[in-house]
Amino acid sequence: MKTIKGPAIFIAQFIGDNAPFNSLDSICQWAAGLGYKGVQLPTLDARFIDLQKAAESKTYAEEVKGVVNSHGLEITELSTHLQGQLVAVNPVYDELFDGFAPEQYRKNPVERQKWAVQQLKYAAQASKNLGLQASVTFSGALLWPMVYPWPQRPAGIVETAFEELAKRWTPILDIYEDNGIDLCYEVHPGEDLHDGITFEMFLDKVKGHKRANLLYDPSHFVLQCLDYLEYIDLYHERIKMFHVKDAEFNPTGRQGVYGGYQNWVDRAGRFRSLGDGQVDFKAIFSKLTQYDFPGWAVLEWECALKHPEDGAREGAEFIKNHIIRVTERAFDDFAASGADDVLNRKTLGI
Repeated sequence: MKTIKGPAIFIAQFIGDNAPFNSLDSICQWAAGLGYKGVQLPTLDARFIDLQKAAESKTYAEEVKGVVNSHGLEITELSTHLQGQLVAVNPVYDELFDGFAPEQYRKNPVERQKWAVQQLKYAAQASKNLGLQASVTFSGALLWPMVYPWPQRPAGIVETAFEELAKRWTPILDIYEDNGIDLCYEVHPGEDLHDGITFEMFLDKVKGHKRANLLYDPSHFVLQCLDYLEYIDLYHERIKMFHVKDAEFNPTGRQGVYGGYQNWVDRAGRFRSLGDGQVDFKAIFSKLTQYDFPGWAVLEWECALKHPEDGAREGAEFIKNHIIRVTERAFDDFAASGADDVLNRKTLGI
């Protein structure tokens, strides 16, 4: 068995214009001071990593890695969540998602998608140059406006959408295969891959591509009332990344899963800082350890109530206390009677 690596932190929610959150060097110093051992990097802010340069220059990639390593940290993975979102966008969301792309690609969905695909390819090459094993993204969504079957969906539209999604992602997955990197989809509301069934539908369309894998984040499953422990049993062979993120779901007579258009504070389902929600992390860490999860336990902090710096400080200790250092021997070895084939056969009467 493997001991899960960590604690690590996804820095996307902490990046800002003020120190220590405005440069790779200073944010790494801050993270190390809290007890983190790794950082997961978003890839749209060149202050932290220039994705194209990291893809095209091993020297530059080593420089970025050196900055992180100088603080006793490792880069865990690269994130292309926002670029992945733009691989597949239903027209109803065009203007809302335009802000994820550089100015020159806005109001031009075709060119915006080409830019996003190239970004994903850069991330595969950059991950290889950095010596990483996996990268995380979103699938994007063509069907999300029809997630609830009213008005009645046109016959065949789901099949058509997943065929198109696979057509767009298969060449990208092939690039990840060429670079030896697992591409992990964060199964997430707002994406066509938002639960186990939709991932299976996608996996079927990409012909079981070995690089189509999963980031496991139980917080999104709490909000969907999905069994997040059985999910590990079902998909552990594809789970290559782990966001340690808490959530709670408290339905009332007035609102449930859909949230009544309320803000995050007032929703029945909301994200919480680690330890403040309802996720059974002891069971999760046990299952992932049992299945030899190969990666990092990475804090993704989101909470409508608690200050992010408090969440980060508490999260490092929380993850550290939940990582199971695997045993090197069976607990009942002290009672072993030794190997003796003659005795075994005699005991069995054979």
